[in-house]
Amino acid sequence: MEASQEAEVMESKGRFRRICVFCGSKSGNKTSFAEAAVELGKHMVEKNIDLVYGGGSVGLMGLISRTVFDGGCGVLGIIPTALLPNEISEETYGEVIKVADMHERKSEMTKHADAFIALPGGFGTMEELMEIIAYAQLKIHEKPVGLLNVDGYYDDLLTLFDKGVEQGFIDDHARQIVIAGQTAVELLQKMEGYVPASSS
Repeated sequence: MEASQEAEVMESKGRFRRICVFCGSKSGNKTSFAEAAVELGKHMVEKNIDLVYGGGSVGLMGLISRTVFDGGCGVLGIIPTALLPNEISEETYGEVIKVADMHERKSEMTKHADAFIALPGGFGTMEELMEIIAYAQLKIHEKPVGLLNVDGYYDDLLTLFDKGVEQGFIDDHARQIVIAGQTAVELLQKMEGYVPASSS
């Protein structure tokens, strides 16, 4: 592909070509969580954004991967072999890369994504989120990190971040790394306008 053609493709896709979505292998006990996963997937399709995710076919992972795939965009799942029995119980969508462990999974996710979004999820989702925030703080990457704060799911976590600033553990500029939105449309709009502290 010539440089001019590649630029046109980039422009048509907007700022992000691929977004990594961290989310649960469960759906949670509120229908709003599943609805948010589908809404995010549909909005990514509207903006011609491919998905990078944990590779599972269950829970919110299954919902968003199917939504993006059915919409015609690319799906790249990255899953450790040890999790195959737990996180894949049905048909998977797009390309699935099997890796040795969680560290390699996160490394591959980071390499392939232009930005990161966390849907509601459990310890695994939060661990992935925290690592990618810490990497941004250390300037290992300058990619936007977003929280889709469905029904206030992440309110307490955001309050904890604010408390970290107040009590001297988190610098104010580092607190700005985390972008929160209640809907996919709001969150992606904020993320597209994100400027890393080192570049402002």
